[in-house]
Amino acid sequence: MIDPARNLRKRQRKERLFRAAGFFATAVGVVFLGVFFASLVAKGASAFSQTHLLLDFELSAERLAPGGALDISEADFDGVVRDSLTGLFPGITDRNERRALFRLVSVGAAYQVRDLIADNPELLDTSVTMWVPAAANIDMLVKGQIDVSLGQDQRRVSDAQLEWVQKLEEQGRLERRFNAALFTNGDSSEPELAGIRGALVGSFLMLAVTLVLAFPMGVAAAIYLEEFAPRNRWTDIIEVNINNLAAVPSIVFGLLGLAVFINWFGLPRSAPLVGGLVLSLMTLPVIIIASRAAITAVPQGIRDGALALGASKMQVVYHHILPQAMPGMLTGTIIGMSRALGESAPLLMIGMVAFIVDIPQTLFDPATALPVQVFLWADSPERAFEERTSAAILVLIAFLLLMNLGAIILRKRMERK
Repeated sequence: MIDPARNLRKRQRKERLFRAAGFFATAVGVVFLGVFFASLVAKGASAFSQTHLLLDFELSAERLAPGGALDISEADFDGVVRDSLTGLFPGITDRNERRALFRLVSVGAAYQVRDLIADNPELLDTSVTMWVPAAANIDMLVKGQIDVSLGQDQRRVSDAQLEWVQKLEEQGRLERRFNAALFTNGDSSEPELAGIRGALVGSFLMLAVTLVLAFPMGVAAAIYLEEFAPRNRWTDIIEVNINNLAAVPSIVFGLLGLAVFINWFGLPRSAPLVGGLVLSLMTLPVIIIASRAAITAVPQGIRDGALALGASKMQVVYHHILPQAMPGMLTGTIIGMSRALGESAPLLMIGMVAFIVDIPQTLFDPATALPVQVFLWADSPERAFEERTSAAILVLIAFLLLMNLGAIILRKRMERK
């Protein structure tokens, strides 16, 4: 005989187990996500600050304009920086110690002095005092990333450099400042000068091309397939292939872009236009599938009511179905664009792995993307790039969150209408 109370207790027990399993899975996911973000912040937070040294520079005409006329390309700005350091620490005659002294300052200090003279030539034969970036090893030392308890032969900073850094700190000539160069400079072989501006601009240009091409084409294809296309074998083949394309590995689209856009059409390598075209092909199936699902979710009664009132098929689609389905279409676009922003494999195939220092100005200029920049820095043997890799990942995540937030706000506004 069936016992209803026993069956009820059994169902309730299963329900509690199911809820507990769901809670456990969610908790595990949250814990791993927290560990991931904590690790990124712990490693990358220090990259947003940079050690700077306060130096006095004698901009003598004898050093910078020995022929009487200032020539920026021929002026000895490195010598000006070396004179400043030897003025702070006089009496160093040993060649190795002098080299160690000069390695306290980044090579960017000479560029900073050069830019100052180029913008203000009237400063010639005067003295200026300004903050310049320290070398990467000194920056790591100040941030506590070098173990000073090790022997001199086991660390990248000598005992003499430790003493000089301590003296500079006591004199108030050394401090950590916000690392604006991380956001204003392009890539560099010197970690203290490397920035993500070029990668950010390249990613923005590629995403702009992707959005302009993939969104209208994806929505138009979804509307045609759902509302206008006849139901036959050819339509079924197209639908199956769209679903298959959504599952194709991204590197295949990179190979397609290399063969078609670069080898066939002759477009330049590493250009944001080519990257945007490749990412458009990769994103298009995702937008089509999501848009078709959003159109299907629109109640049939809306179509029937509009047709009963005399609206044409085109009017029904554009005045009734499209506004109702647009929030779901935007969701698919968010998913596709987020995937495109984080992709690096197809971009590697079209040459965007190159070392690009300049900031791209047009869609045809050589550029790289933020995920590729992360890949290049992570692959670098220079230890100082480790913190910048984590910082670039944090910026990439922030970029994704801002993009998704903007799309969500837009979707909510459309839902209220």
